Parts: sequence; structure tokens; C-alpha cells
Amino acid sequence: MKKLFFIGAGKMATAIAGGITASGKFQASELGACDPDIRAAAAFEEATGIKVYSSGEGIKESSALLLAVKPQVIHSLAAQKDLMKDKLIISIAAGISIAQLAEITGSNRIIRVMPNTPALVGKGASGYSCSEMISPEEENFAKEILSAVGVAFKFAESSLDAVTALSGSGPAYVFEFIQALADGGVAEGLPRDTAQILAAQTLIGAAEMVLKTQEHPCSLKDKVTSPAGTTSRALEVLADRGFAGTVIKAVRAAAERSRELGTKTK
Repeated sequence: MKKLFFIGAGKMATAIAGGITASGKFQASELGACDPDIRAAAAFEEATGIKVYSSGEGIKESSALLLAVKPQVIHSLAAQKDLMKDKLIISIAAGISIAQLAEITGSNRIIRVMPNTPALVGKGASGYSCSEMISPEEENFAKEILSAVGVAFKFAESSLDAVTALSGSGPAYVFEFIQALADGGVAEGLPRDTAQILAAQTLIGAAEMVLKTQEHPCSLKDKVTSPAGTTSRALEVLADRGFAGTVIKAVRAAAERSRELGTKTK
């Protein structure tokens, strides 16, 4: 009996599978996967060393399933409901609710996850919600999987739209900021490739300071800002342009769109 079977073997499934085998908590022989895309299945097997099976065979031989398929095709899994109904279901399909997953799979043991793309480099930030029938052991099992590629926090399902807007979509906001920082450096005469590295490394360093010091970002910001200095002048421009308020509005707009999409998939 396999401990975990991936239904869908794309980039996110590959990242999670690679992370949990690298952590030593799972052996490749304890895992399996399937994907109708032959190229994706082959790439997954080559990258992780995990055997790819037919979906029916793999589901039957596994105690837990990780659904890593696109939301628009997840309903097709209902054809294998009889095989899934007794399994622990962990889903990373965006916008598909626990109630919908229960209907599709026939299982009442469901953990719904909102991961983000930095999981691809082991720096993910995930939120998850559990159905009422999930045991503490099953929750810990899922959290071990998610923690192998970053950090994971439990939320009420109603909060997953906010998680989607913050950490799910958040990398795109950060990429936009990195590009803008680099563009500013280029405008001042720096080479493009160097400016991009400086911008990205600056964000990495600043983020690590927040995480490691546990200080409030405002306190850390004050330590960089000298009276009437260069940082003070720059922050004045950001404040004048409504930088903080714009970011807050962007997150709230993304959360609202997530709620809209969740309603449409019901």
C-alpha cells in the first residue's frame, strides 16, 4: 500500500513530491503518481524517481490521494469515485471547496490546500482547511507534506480566499515590485542583469530579517531610514502615490475575485 498517490504530475506535484522525498520523511517507493499527459508523467518520474501508474491502479493501492489537477478538469475524477471514497483526500485544486471535493470523490476525509509557486524552490507558503472527519494524525500527515516545501498554516475554509489573495497571488505582486526596483536602477545607469539580482536579493534579505528578528516591519523600516536621508525621500514618494493603500486594495480585489470564482465552480 502506497502512503500517497499524486493525481496530476505537473510542476507543483513535482515540487511537492521532490520536497517530501528530499526531507527523508517519505521514500520514493512509498509514493506514486498518474497523469494523462505522457510528457508530464515522464518528467515527474525522471525528476522524482517516483513510479507513474495508471490512475485506477494507483488509487486502489494508496491510502491517501493528492489531487493536483486543474480545477476545470477535477470533476472528471468523479468517474473513479468508488475507488476514492475510502481515501484521505488532499487537494491543491484552486477554488474547489471541501463540499465539492466530497461530492467528486465520495470521501468525507478532505484537506483543501492553497499553495503558492515558491513551493517550486522549497519556499512555499500554504494555507489549508480540514473537513470535520479529519483526524489529528491525518492533519499532521498533510502538514508534513506541505512543510517539506515551505510553511503551512491551518485556517477556516472561509479564510482561504484571503490566503489565495495574499500568498497565492502574492508572488506576482513581488515579481512586479522586483521588476520596478530593477527598472529604477537601470534608469540610474545600472546594468539590467545586475540591477535585477540586486533587487531580488534585497527582497530576500528584507524578508529574512522580518522572519528571523520577528520585529514589526515598521520597526525594521525605521532602522533603515535616516532623517532627511535617501530612504526618507523615497518613502515620501511611495506615501504620496498611495503605495500601501494600493497594495491593500490589490489584495482585497484578489480575494473578492477568488470568492467570485469559487461561486462559479459550485
